[in-house]
Amino acid sequence: MEFQRFEFHPNVSAGVRAAGYVTPTPIQAQAIPQVLGGRDVMGLAQTGTGKTAAFVLPILNRLIAGPRGRVRALIIAPTRELADQINEAIAGLGRQTGLRSATVYGGVSMNPQIQKLRTGTEIIVACPGRLLDHINQRTINLSHLEVLVLDEADRMFDMGFLPDIRKIIRHVPAKRQTLLFSATMPDDIRRLAQDVLEAPVTVQVNPAAPANTVSHALYPVEQHLKTGLLLALLSHTDTESVLVFTRTKHRAKRVGQQLERAGYRAASLQGNLSQNRRQEALEGFRRGSYQILVATDIAARGIDVSSISHVINYDMPDTTDAYTHRIGRTGRAAKTGDAFTFITREDESLVRDIERVLGEKVERRRLKDFDYARQAPARDTEFARQPQQRREKGAAAQPAGRTGQQRFRKPEVRKTSQRGSSNHPPGSSAQRVQGRTTAGRI
Repeated sequence: MEFQRFEFHPNVSAGVRAAGYVTPTPIQAQAIPQVLGGRDVMGLAQTGTGKTAAFVLPILNRLIAGPRGRVRALIIAPTRELADQINEAIAGLGRQTGLRSATVYGGVSMNPQIQKLRTGTEIIVACPGRLLDHINQRTINLSHLEVLVLDEADRMFDMGFLPDIRKIIRHVPAKRQTLLFSATMPDDIRRLAQDVLEAPVTVQVNPAAPANTVSHALYPVEQHLKTGLLLALLSHTDTESVLVFTRTKHRAKRVGQQLERAGYRAASLQGNLSQNRRQEALEGFRRGSYQILVATDIAARGIDVSSISHVINYDMPDTTDAYTHRIGRTGRAAKTGDAFTFITREDESLVRDIERVLGEKVERRRLKDFDYARQAPARDTEFARQPQQRREKGAAAQPAGRTGQQRFRKPEVRKTSQRGSSNHPPGSSAQRVQGRTTAGRI
């Protein structure tokens, strides 16, 4: 089967050809005809299988013949990086359609977004919190909406966005086409799907297991030896570009710095960075300016780089789903990739769960000539935070090592004050997500 069989509008087909698409992926082959037919769709497929084009192309095809200058399609995504990625796909595939799209997310000023909305746009790609800000300030009009897409729905639930999603849905027309795409489908998201989709078609393409183009290996190691093992492993491995995952923002920053000191072209991507610096790190990694990107789980759903040769889990993720999303960044577009995971004794239970998902025992490896017997230092000299400096009498209080623009608590945030206080009321979903310890940690 080839894309030409979908009989897209000629201007949409031109975008398909320009992107080099010839044969649709399984999720595209199954979902696109249903979406073109106007059905509500619940699409389940692992990360990196082409879900974005599965909903973008039918949306472009639907909107190309209708009125312009009003919001007719809304795509909701959990992170700024993913919103930008989807918007780039719309711009590329829809270059000859004349349709306009815009992103709406927190961490940046609302004013440019308001100006873009006023000039007229047909497709909005938004993160939940900032979208609600626009709805509450009446700077966005969703009364003409025809298509609603919830992308990476399981991730939005993990990050505490489910109450916000329900609020948003109350502001869109009841008569609409709704598409829900996800890599996994926990019970809470399944219940949401039942509430917001009407007689949906379920399209499922092996959502539980990681791509079979990825090879897996485990490296048992003590916590204090991880950075040394990472450096040794990189020096012994033929790599193109490497994505390293850590569990915390602070560790991502420090590991990135240590790789730079070791002579690698490395950058970190984590929530304490401003949006401009996050974008620079991501674009530099995509262009090849950086060979290694050290990231928290915020990046697991927002990086679309087909040439990633290795994913290294410096820290084991908290769930099998998170493991699937992380290693889904390699082995993309029919290429092969490697996933290396550093494990400690505390990780064995999750390792067994991952092996059950993979359906096989994962190889344990030891790196030759690496000193596994080196003792831990008396104190944490690697990741200890800088001591708070004493302030002069009368100096303004400032938390050590943090600046106003570094106080992001989750991937998509609403505007905060200089001291980092949130506009959310106490007990709101956006505040609750700040206390999460799994996917919400950035």
